[in-house]
Amino acid sequence: MRRCFQGVFFLLAVVCACGFQFSNAYYSPRNPEREMRRVTRYIILHTTEAVGSSALPKLSENGEANFGVDTDGRVYRIVDHRRVAFHCGRSMWDGRVNIDDCSVGIEVVGYHDRDITAAQYQALAELLAELKTYYRISDDRVLTHSMVAYGAPNRWFTRSHRGRKRCGMLFALASVRQRLHLMSKPAVDPDVRAGRLVDGDTYLAQVLFGRAPGGAVAVAAGPVSRPAPANVVSAKLSVWDIARDAYDDDTTIYILPDGTRRTGRQIRNWRAVPYGTKVLVSTEVHGAVEGVKTIGVDGGSAAEIAGDEAWNGTTIYIFRDGHFVRGSDLSPALRAKLPAGTRMLVGFAAGGPIGPTKRAYEICGARWRQPSTFFLLPGGGIKTGKEVSDGKLPAGTMVFFRS
Repeated sequence: MRRCFQGVFFLLAVVCACGFQFSNAYYSPRNPEREMRRVTRYIILHTTEAVGSSALPKLSENGEANFGVDTDGRVYRIVDHRRVAFHCGRSMWDGRVNIDDCSVGIEVVGYHDRDITAAQYQALAELLAELKTYYRISDDRVLTHSMVAYGAPNRWFTRSHRGRKRCGMLFALASVRQRLHLMSKPAVDPDVRAGRLVDGDTYLAQVLFGRAPGGAVAVAAGPVSRPAPANVVSAKLSVWDIARDAYDDDTTIYILPDGTRRTGRQIRNWRAVPYGTKVLVSTEVHGAVEGVKTIGVDGGSAAEIAGDEAWNGTTIYIFRDGHFVRGSDLSPALRAKLPAGTRMLVGFAAGGPIGPTKRAYEICGARWRQPSTFFLLPGGGIKTGKEVSDGKLPAGTMVFFRS
Protein backbone atom coordinates (compact mmCIF):
# COMPACT_ATOMS: atom_id res chain seq x y z
CA MET A 1 0.00 0.00 0.00
CA ARG A 2 1.24 3.44 -0.85
CA ARG A 3 2.16 5.69 2.05
CA CYS A 4 -0.09 8.59 3.03
CA PHE A 5 1.18 11.94 1.79
CA GLN A 6 0.26 14.48 4.41
CA GLY A 7 0.38 18.26 4.45
CA VAL A 8 0.63 19.32 8.09
CA PHE A 9 2.19 22.60 9.17
CA PHE A 10 1.57 25.05 11.98
CA LEU A 11 -0.91 22.72 13.73
CA LEU A 12 -3.07 22.32 10.60
CA ALA A 13 -4.09 18.67 10.37
CA VAL A 14 -5.46 17.53 7.03
CA VAL A 15 -6.70 14.02 6.33
CA CYS A 16 -5.69 12.69 2.93
CA ALA A 17 -6.27 9.42 1.15
CA CYS A 18 -3.48 6.89 0.97
CA GLY A 19 -1.68 6.67 -2.33
CA PHE A 20 0.24 9.25 -4.30
CA GLN A 21 -2.40 11.78 -5.29
CA PHE A 22 -2.19 15.09 -7.08
CA SER A 23 -4.92 16.90 -5.15
CA ASN A 24 -5.48 20.64 -4.86
CA ALA A 25 -4.61 20.80 -1.15
CA TYR A 26 -1.25 22.44 -0.53
CA TYR A 27 0.18 24.15 2.45
CA SER A 28 2.76 26.68 1.31
CA PRO A 29 1.45 30.24 1.09
CA ARG A 30 3.72 30.62 -1.95
CA ASN A 31 2.03 27.86 -3.93
CA PRO A 32 -0.65 29.96 -5.71
CA GLU A 33 1.92 32.43 -7.07
CA ARG A 34 4.25 29.80 -8.55
CA GLU A 35 4.27 29.21 -12.30
CA MET A 36 3.32 25.85 -13.76
CA ARG A 37 6.41 24.15 -15.18
CA ARG A 38 6.46 23.79 -18.94
CA VAL A 39 8.66 20.71 -18.83
CA THR A 40 9.99 18.38 -16.12
CA ARG A 41 13.35 16.82 -16.88
CA TYR A 42 14.83 16.10 -13.45
CA ILE A 43 14.12 15.17 -9.86
CA ILE A 44 16.49 16.92 -7.44
CA LEU A 45 17.23 15.41 -4.02
CA HIS A 46 18.21 17.71 -1.16
CA THR A 47 19.12 17.34 2.50
CA THR A 48 17.78 19.98 4.87
CA GLU A 49 21.00 20.22 6.95
CA ALA A 50 18.70 20.82 9.92
CA VAL A 51 16.09 18.96 11.95
CA GLY A 52 12.57 18.73 10.62
CA SER A 53 11.01 20.96 13.27
CA SER A 54 12.94 23.95 11.97
CA ALA A 55 13.49 23.01 8.33
CA LEU A 56 10.00 21.93 7.26
CA PRO A 57 8.13 25.07 8.40
CA LYS A 58 10.77 27.23 6.68
CA LEU A 59 10.49 25.23 3.47
CA SER A 60 6.72 25.61 3.57
CA GLU A 61 6.77 29.31 4.38
CA ASN A 62 9.12 30.09 1.49
CA GLY A 63 7.94 27.43 -0.97
CA GLU A 64 11.44 25.99 -1.30
CA ALA A 65 10.54 22.45 -2.37
CA ASN A 66 7.74 20.41 -3.86
CA PHE A 67 7.95 17.69 -1.19
CA GLY A 68 9.53 17.16 2.21
CA VAL A 69 10.34 13.76 3.74
CA ASP A 70 10.63 13.69 7.53
CA THR A 71 12.62 11.17 9.56
CA ASP A 72 9.50 9.18 10.46
CA GLY A 73 8.68 8.68 6.78
CA ARG A 74 5.91 11.23 6.54
CA VAL A 75 5.87 13.02 3.20
CA TYR A 76 4.68 16.63 3.09
CA ARG A 77 3.32 18.49 0.12
CA ILE A 78 4.89 21.95 -0.01
CA VAL A 79 4.40 23.25 -3.55
CA ASP A 80 2.26 21.54 -6.21
CA HIS A 81 4.51 19.02 -7.96
CA ARG A 82 3.62 20.65 -11.28
CA ARG A 83 4.68 24.12 -10.19
CA VAL A 84 8.11 25.73 -9.91
CA ALA A 85 9.54 25.55 -6.39
CA PHE A 86 12.63 27.59 -5.55
CA HIS A 87 14.89 24.78 -4.39
CA CYS A 88 18.04 24.85 -6.56
CA GLY A 89 19.09 28.48 -6.66
CA ARG A 90 22.05 29.16 -8.96
CA SER A 91 22.16 25.90 -10.89
CA MET A 92 23.25 24.25 -14.13
CA TRP A 93 23.22 20.78 -15.60
CA ASP A 94 24.46 19.84 -19.07
CA GLY A 95 24.41 23.50 -20.12
CA ARG A 96 20.85 24.10 -18.95
CA VAL A 97 20.57 26.74 -16.21
CA ASN A 98 17.88 27.59 -13.62
CA ILE A 99 17.11 23.95 -12.91
CA ASP A 100 14.14 25.00 -10.75
CA ASP A 101 12.28 25.63 -14.00
CA CYS A 102 12.47 21.99 -15.11
CA SER A 103 12.63 19.87 -11.95
CA VAL A 104 10.75 18.51 -8.97
CA GLY A 105 12.51 19.26 -5.67
CA ILE A 106 12.44 16.86 -2.72
CA GLU A 107 13.90 17.93 0.64
CA VAL A 108 14.84 15.02 2.90
CA VAL A 109 15.25 15.89 6.57
CA GLY A 110 18.85 15.07 7.39
CA TYR A 111 22.43 15.85 6.49
CA HIS A 112 24.56 15.38 3.38
CA ASP A 113 27.08 13.11 5.16
CA ARG A 114 24.75 11.00 7.34
CA ASP A 115 22.48 8.13 6.43
CA ILE A 116 18.71 8.60 6.43
CA THR A 117 16.25 6.46 8.39
CA ALA A 118 14.66 3.22 7.22
CA ALA A 119 11.28 4.97 7.14
CA GLN A 120 12.73 7.68 4.91
CA TYR A 121 14.20 5.10 2.54
CA GLN A 122 10.79 3.45 2.14
CA ALA A 123 8.85 6.69 1.73
CA LEU A 124 11.38 8.30 -0.61
CA ALA A 125 11.62 5.17 -2.78
CA GLU A 126 7.84 5.15 -3.17
CA LEU A 127 7.69 8.86 -3.94
CA LEU A 128 10.48 8.58 -6.50
CA ALA A 129 8.80 5.62 -8.18
CA GLU A 130 5.58 7.60 -8.58
CA LEU A 131 7.30 10.72 -9.86
CA LYS A 132 9.57 8.83 -12.26
CA THR A 133 6.55 7.11 -13.76
CA TYR A 134 4.43 10.25 -13.94
CA TYR A 135 7.14 12.35 -15.61
CA ARG A 136 8.93 9.50 -17.44
CA ILE A 137 12.22 10.36 -15.75
CA SER A 138 15.06 7.86 -15.96
CA ASP A 139 17.22 7.01 -12.94
CA ASP A 140 20.20 8.98 -14.25
CA ARG A 141 18.08 12.14 -14.19
CA VAL A 142 17.44 11.81 -10.46
CA LEU A 143 20.18 14.18 -9.33
CA THR A 144 21.46 15.65 -6.09
CA HIS A 145 21.45 19.37 -5.36
CA SER A 146 25.23 19.19 -5.08
CA MET A 147 25.39 17.95 -8.67
CA VAL A 148 23.52 20.92 -10.15
CA ALA A 149 24.39 23.82 -7.82
CA TYR A 150 27.21 26.07 -8.92
CA GLY A 151 28.80 29.22 -7.57
CA ALA A 152 29.79 32.54 -9.07
CA PRO A 153 33.47 33.52 -8.91
CA ASN A 154 34.71 34.40 -5.45
CA ARG A 155 37.96 34.82 -3.51
CA TRP A 156 38.93 31.20 -4.05
CA PHE A 157 37.84 30.63 -7.64
CA THR A 158 38.18 33.06 -10.52
CA ARG A 159 35.53 31.25 -12.57
CA SER A 160 32.07 29.89 -11.97
CA HIS A 161 32.52 26.56 -10.25
CA ARG A 162 30.87 23.37 -9.12
CA GLY A 163 30.97 22.70 -5.40
CA ARG A 164 28.82 25.52 -4.03
CA LYS A 165 26.79 22.95 -2.05
CA ARG A 166 27.29 19.45 -0.69
CA CYS A 167 23.54 19.26 -0.20
CA GLY A 168 22.15 15.78 -0.88
CA MET A 169 25.63 14.36 -1.48
CA LEU A 170 24.81 10.96 0.05
CA PHE A 171 22.16 10.34 -2.65
CA ALA A 172 24.98 9.89 -5.17
CA LEU A 173 26.35 6.85 -3.30
CA ALA A 174 25.68 3.55 -5.06
CA SER A 175 24.58 1.86 -1.82
CA VAL A 176 22.03 4.60 -1.10
CA ARG A 177 20.70 4.73 -4.65
CA GLN A 178 20.27 0.97 -4.69
CA ARG A 179 17.99 1.16 -1.63
CA LEU A 180 15.99 3.84 -3.46
CA HIS A 181 15.74 1.57 -6.53
CA LEU A 182 17.87 3.93 -8.62
CA MET A 183 19.95 1.71 -10.85
CA SER A 184 22.02 4.34 -12.65
CA LYS A 185 23.49 7.82 -12.16
CA PRO A 186 25.56 10.31 -14.17
CA ALA A 187 29.12 9.12 -14.73
CA VAL A 188 30.67 12.59 -15.07
CA ASP A 189 29.88 16.25 -14.52
CA PRO A 190 28.93 17.41 -18.04
CA ASP A 191 29.49 21.10 -17.30
CA VAL A 192 32.98 20.65 -15.85
CA ARG A 193 33.89 18.30 -18.70
CA ALA A 194 32.69 20.88 -21.26
CA GLY A 195 34.57 23.72 -19.54
CA ARG A 196 31.48 25.68 -18.60
CA LEU A 197 32.45 25.32 -14.93
CA VAL A 198 35.56 24.40 -13.00
CA ASP A 199 35.66 21.92 -10.14
CA GLY A 200 35.59 23.76 -6.82
CA ASP A 201 35.44 20.69 -4.57
CA THR A 202 37.54 17.70 -5.56
CA TYR A 203 36.29 15.65 -2.60
CA LEU A 204 32.67 16.25 -3.64
CA ALA A 205 33.43 15.33 -7.24
CA GLN A 206 34.94 12.04 -6.09
CA VAL A 207 31.85 11.23 -4.04
CA LEU A 208 29.41 12.20 -6.80
CA PHE A 209 31.15 10.61 -9.74
CA GLY A 210 33.77 8.26 -8.29
CA ARG A 211 36.66 10.37 -9.53
CA ALA A 212 37.52 14.03 -9.92
CA PRO A 213 36.47 15.34 -13.36
CA GLY A 214 38.80 17.50 -15.44
CA GLY A 215 39.28 21.16 -14.69
CA ALA A 216 39.97 20.82 -10.98
CA VAL A 217 41.64 23.76 -9.30
CA ALA A 218 43.80 23.83 -6.20
CA VAL A 219 41.63 23.42 -3.13
CA ALA A 220 42.20 21.86 0.28
CA ALA A 221 39.67 19.08 -0.22
CA GLY A 222 41.69 15.96 0.60
CA PRO A 223 41.11 12.37 -0.55
CA VAL A 224 37.69 10.83 -0.84
CA SER A 225 38.37 8.76 2.29
CA ARG A 226 38.74 11.91 4.40
CA PRO A 227 35.99 12.21 7.01
CA ALA A 228 33.53 15.10 6.88
CA PRO A 229 35.34 18.36 7.61
CA ALA A 230 35.24 19.97 11.03
CA ASN A 231 34.46 23.63 11.51
CA VAL A 232 37.90 24.92 12.49
CA VAL A 233 40.16 26.69 9.99
CA SER A 234 43.48 24.90 9.53
CA ALA A 235 46.18 24.26 6.97
CA LYS A 236 43.90 21.62 5.45
CA LEU A 237 40.56 23.38 5.88
CA SER A 238 39.99 26.85 4.49
CA VAL A 239 37.01 29.06 5.22
CA TRP A 240 35.60 27.92 1.87
CA ASP A 241 35.91 24.22 2.78
CA ILE A 242 33.88 24.80 5.94
CA ALA A 243 31.26 27.41 5.03
CA ARG A 244 30.97 27.16 1.25
CA ASP A 245 28.81 29.92 -0.21
CA ALA A 246 27.76 31.03 3.29
CA TYR A 247 31.30 32.20 4.05
CA ASP A 248 30.40 35.91 3.92
CA ASP A 249 26.84 35.69 5.22
CA ASP A 250 25.96 37.84 8.21
CA THR A 251 24.58 34.77 10.02
CA THR A 252 27.89 32.90 9.72
CA ILE A 253 29.91 33.47 12.91
CA TYR A 254 33.71 33.35 13.14
CA ILE A 255 35.19 32.83 16.60
CA LEU A 256 38.87 33.76 16.41
CA PRO A 257 41.47 32.03 18.62
CA ASP A 258 41.48 35.03 20.99
CA GLY A 259 37.70 34.73 21.45
CA THR A 260 36.76 37.65 19.21
CA ARG A 261 33.54 37.06 17.29
CA ARG A 262 32.93 38.32 13.76
CA THR A 263 30.16 37.77 11.24
CA GLY A 264 30.86 36.90 7.64
CA ARG A 265 29.96 40.45 6.64
CA GLN A 266 32.52 41.92 9.05
CA ILE A 267 35.58 40.14 7.69
CA ARG A 268 37.59 41.94 5.03
CA ASN A 269 40.87 40.03 4.65
CA TRP A 270 39.86 36.41 4.14
CA ARG A 271 43.39 35.19 3.62
CA ALA A 272 44.27 36.47 7.09
CA VAL A 273 41.65 34.42 8.97
CA PRO A 274 43.93 32.64 11.46
CA TYR A 275 44.19 28.90 11.93
CA GLY A 276 42.12 27.80 14.90
CA THR A 277 39.18 30.03 13.99
CA LYS A 278 35.88 28.26 14.61
CA VAL A 279 33.22 28.75 11.92
CA LEU A 280 29.53 28.49 12.86
CA VAL A 281 27.20 28.28 9.85
CA SER A 282 23.51 28.88 10.48
CA THR A 283 21.02 26.39 9.05
CA GLU A 284 19.02 29.43 7.93
CA VAL A 285 21.37 29.96 4.99
CA HIS A 286 20.42 26.60 3.50
CA GLY A 287 18.73 27.63 0.26
CA ALA A 288 19.62 31.28 0.81
CA VAL A 289 19.82 33.54 -2.21
CA GLU A 290 22.98 35.33 -3.24
CA GLY A 291 22.67 39.05 -2.78
CA VAL A 292 24.07 42.12 -4.45
CA LYS A 293 27.84 42.48 -3.96
CA THR A 294 29.44 45.85 -3.24
CA ILE A 295 32.95 46.98 -4.13
CA GLY A 296 34.70 48.06 -0.95
CA VAL A 297 32.54 45.76 1.18
CA ASP A 298 32.55 42.32 -0.45
CA GLY A 299 35.90 42.84 -2.13
CA GLY A 300 38.37 45.58 -2.88
CA SER A 301 37.95 45.36 -6.65
CA ALA A 302 35.64 43.98 -9.33
CA ALA A 303 38.12 41.21 -10.11
CA GLU A 304 38.25 40.18 -6.46
CA ILE A 305 34.46 39.76 -6.49
CA ALA A 306 33.80 38.42 -10.00
CA GLY A 307 37.17 36.96 -10.99
CA ASP A 308 37.59 36.20 -14.68
CA GLU A 309 33.93 37.10 -15.27
CA ALA A 310 34.31 40.71 -14.13
CA TRP A 311 34.13 42.06 -17.70
CA ASN A 312 31.47 39.70 -19.05
CA GLY A 313 28.16 40.95 -20.35
CA THR A 314 26.46 39.01 -17.58
CA THR A 315 28.19 40.98 -14.83
CA ILE A 316 26.17 44.09 -14.01
CA TYR A 317 27.59 47.21 -12.34
CA ILE A 318 25.15 49.57 -10.61
CA PHE A 319 26.55 52.98 -9.69
CA ARG A 320 25.55 55.25 -6.85
CA ASP A 321 23.52 57.52 -9.14
CA GLY A 322 21.35 54.58 -10.20
CA HIS A 323 22.62 53.90 -13.72
CA PHE A 324 24.02 50.51 -14.65
CA VAL A 325 26.58 49.18 -17.12
CA ARG A 326 27.35 45.64 -18.25
CA GLY A 327 30.90 44.51 -17.66
CA SER A 328 31.50 44.14 -21.39
CA ASP A 329 30.54 47.81 -21.91
CA LEU A 330 32.74 49.38 -19.23
CA SER A 331 35.33 51.82 -20.47
CA PRO A 332 39.01 51.04 -19.82
CA ALA A 333 39.14 53.97 -17.40
CA LEU A 334 36.27 52.62 -15.29
CA ARG A 335 37.67 49.10 -15.38
CA ALA A 336 40.90 50.46 -13.95
CA LYS A 337 39.20 52.24 -11.07
CA LEU A 338 35.63 51.39 -10.21
CA PRO A 339 34.51 53.53 -7.26
CA ALA A 340 33.84 52.03 -3.84
CA GLY A 341 30.13 51.55 -3.31
CA THR A 342 29.53 50.27 -6.85
CA ARG A 343 27.12 47.35 -6.63
CA MET A 344 27.53 44.16 -8.67
CA LEU A 345 25.43 41.25 -9.89
CA VAL A 346 27.36 38.32 -11.36
CA GLY A 347 25.68 36.01 -13.85
CA PHE A 348 22.61 38.12 -14.64
CA ALA A 349 20.71 39.35 -17.69
CA ALA A 350 19.20 42.83 -17.86
CA GLY A 351 15.65 43.49 -19.04
CA GLY A 352 13.36 46.47 -19.20
CA PRO A 353 12.69 49.20 -18.63
CA ILE A 354 9.25 48.57 -17.17
CA GLY A 355 6.60 50.82 -18.70
CA PRO A 356 2.85 51.10 -19.24
CA THR A 357 2.89 48.30 -21.83
CA LYS A 358 5.82 46.26 -20.47
CA ARG A 359 5.47 44.74 -17.04
CA ALA A 360 7.87 42.49 -15.17
CA TYR A 361 6.13 39.33 -16.38
CA GLU A 362 6.59 40.32 -20.03
CA ILE A 363 10.32 40.77 -19.37
CA CYS A 364 11.24 37.57 -17.54
CA GLY A 365 8.03 35.59 -17.07
CA ALA A 366 7.08 34.22 -13.66
CA ARG A 367 10.74 34.51 -12.70
CA TRP A 368 9.97 38.11 -11.69
CA ARG A 369 8.71 36.77 -8.33
CA GLN A 370 11.92 34.95 -7.48
CA PRO A 371 14.04 36.27 -4.60
CA SER A 372 17.03 36.06 -6.96
CA THR A 373 15.47 38.58 -9.37
CA PHE A 374 16.44 42.17 -8.66
CA PHE A 375 14.67 45.42 -9.57
CA LEU A 376 16.61 48.65 -10.01
CA LEU A 377 14.16 51.44 -9.23
CA PRO A 378 14.46 54.97 -10.61
CA GLY A 379 16.78 56.74 -8.19
CA GLY A 380 18.97 53.69 -7.51
CA GLY A 381 17.03 51.61 -4.98
CA ILE A 382 17.13 47.84 -5.38
CA LYS A 383 14.42 45.36 -4.40
CA THR A 384 14.02 41.61 -4.89
CA GLY A 385 11.15 39.69 -6.44
CA LYS A 386 9.86 38.92 -2.94
CA GLU A 387 9.49 42.63 -2.19
CA VAL A 388 7.61 43.98 -5.21
CA SER A 389 4.21 43.85 -6.93
CA ASP A 390 4.28 43.65 -10.72
CA GLY A 391 1.58 46.26 -11.35
CA LYS A 392 3.03 48.74 -8.85
CA LEU A 393 6.59 49.02 -10.14
CA PRO A 394 7.34 52.53 -11.42
CA ALA A 395 8.08 53.16 -15.08
CA GLY A 396 11.77 53.02 -15.81
CA THR A 397 12.49 50.15 -13.41
CA MET A 398 15.08 47.73 -14.76
CA VAL A 399 14.90 43.97 -14.12
CA PHE A 400 17.95 41.76 -13.54
CA PHE A 401 17.36 38.02 -13.57
CA ARG A 402 19.78 35.12 -13.35
CA SER A 403 21.22 34.35 -16.75
